[in-house]
Amino acid sequence: MSNATPPPPPPYTGPGSPHDVPPAPGSFPIDPETLPKPIRDELLAPDPVAIDTASAELKDGQNHCPKCGATDIKQRPGTDQLICLYCRNEWTAARVEEAFGLGEGIDDLEGTVVASGAGDISADASSLMTFKCTGCGAEVTVNTENAMTARCHWCRHVFGVNEQIANGAVPDAVLPFHIKKDDAVARIRQFVDKRQMFALKAFKEQFTPENVVGVYMPYMIVDSKASADIVGEGEIETRCYTKGSGDKKKTYYDADIYQIERHVDFTVDDLPMESSANRSDFNTRANTNNIINTILPFDTKNAIKWNASYLSGFSSEKRDLDVAQLMPRLEDQLLSIARSQVHSSVNAYDRGVRWEEEGVEIHGSRWVAMYLPVWLYSYHQPGSNGGMLHYIAVNGRTGETMGSVPIQQWKLLLAALTVGTILEFIALWIL
Repeated sequence: MSNATPPPPPPYTGPGSPHDVPPAPGSFPIDPETLPKPIRDELLAPDPVAIDTASAELKDGQNHCPKCGATDIKQRPGTDQLICLYCRNEWTAARVEEAFGLGEGIDDLEGTVVASGAGDISADASSLMTFKCTGCGAEVTVNTENAMTARCHWCRHVFGVNEQIANGAVPDAVLPFHIKKDDAVARIRQFVDKRQMFALKAFKEQFTPENVVGVYMPYMIVDSKASADIVGEGEIETRCYTKGSGDKKKTYYDADIYQIERHVDFTVDDLPMESSANRSDFNTRANTNNIINTILPFDTKNAIKWNASYLSGFSSEKRDLDVAQLMPRLEDQLLSIARSQVHSSVNAYDRGVRWEEEGVEIHGSRWVAMYLPVWLYSYHQPGSNGGMLHYIAVNGRTGETMGSVPIQQWKLLLAALTVGTILEFIALWIL
């Protein structure tokens, strides 16, 4: 028997040994400065600040008349007031800007501020909301895909979805309709009458403006503090002259070329951005969704703190885009605003300016989800690849009307040829 000390066992490096276990999270912190710029900016960006706009007094789904307690409440047509259909009491809900100070502090914005109704949409949030009626105990279900109010079929209590569930159905504010349906029908009829000559025969036969629908469209209303840098070249004409004669005569321009740099700091108040992916899909071969933008602006300063009673009798669309998804579009719109801001400073360059580099930095932004009122008439024109969906829209506040009317191409072509022939004849007669 040997008394020698046995050699130490070999280090354990096989699977499952401590050497193969990855380090615990946080044991080796990563320096954000060593990461690529998009990832670094995302890690260093401050967490969004939330503004709670929820109405605690309406979370049970019932909006009670402050005078008699009844729940049968609707908007008084043409006004921002609510009216109790039982005792005829009228009152106006608070404006969202005054209730939460949303019209202030744009110059001091930092990071991303998101109102609670504009928070991220939960993928597993249900569209069905169920309320237990306090009057009779029955359960009332509201499908937020197409409605925000419902009536108990037993005791006639009215329920509205006021709790800000994470499915995009409940915004922070609503801008009530002022234009009544009869007025909207008249405006749509007038719009089409002016275009009857070239309108598609089937459209004229099926045109029924009484089928117009009042819809609350989901928007994000954004305040922002930003700065932009734009670099390019501008030309100032120094001489203009011609060479040659007859058909070979050419005009030449001499110009001095300058390198131009502009920096602008600016703020934006109540910039509207569509928050429905369907409505913001401007596929001009399949739809005329861009019509909605032509009836802007809305007087968003008068928006009311959210109350589902304003949606009684109207349809609505749910928001399905989050702040992060809309941020690139915000940057594009801020760049457009920046270009317009510097436009007056380059008037001296009479040969024009070509912007070659541009960038915008958003120092702070505030996002509020809002429903905006639109009267909408639609017509589907059959055709290849599903045809074309035409819209005529009326701003529910101002009455501004714009739309798309399907036309008969041969009539338009005939008119163009006729006008061209007449102009050619006039030109020959003058000569």
